[in-house]
Amino acid sequence: MNVHSIQLNQPIPIYDLSKLDALTKRRLKEVGIYEGSVIFVKRRYPFHGPCTIESDGQHVGIRRRTLELLLGDGNQ
Repeated sequence: MNVHSIQLNQPIPIYDLSKLDALTKRRLKEVGIYEGSVIFVKRRYPFHGPCTIESDGQHVGIRRRTLELLLGDGNQ
């Protein structure tokens, strides 16, 4: 799934965190984002900047590349 094709405030289930590095996985789990949770993209910043996502009322800013890996769009 491409970050540009996602509608804002659309529910997106997280299926796989295995493409993320250990530190990013740990930090996402600390704020309640884990396999099986549902996130919403709230804001996309221009020029390939970060994105703001929401999970269980918690708003988190993450890099666009990290979001692509969460969505399964990253080619690592």
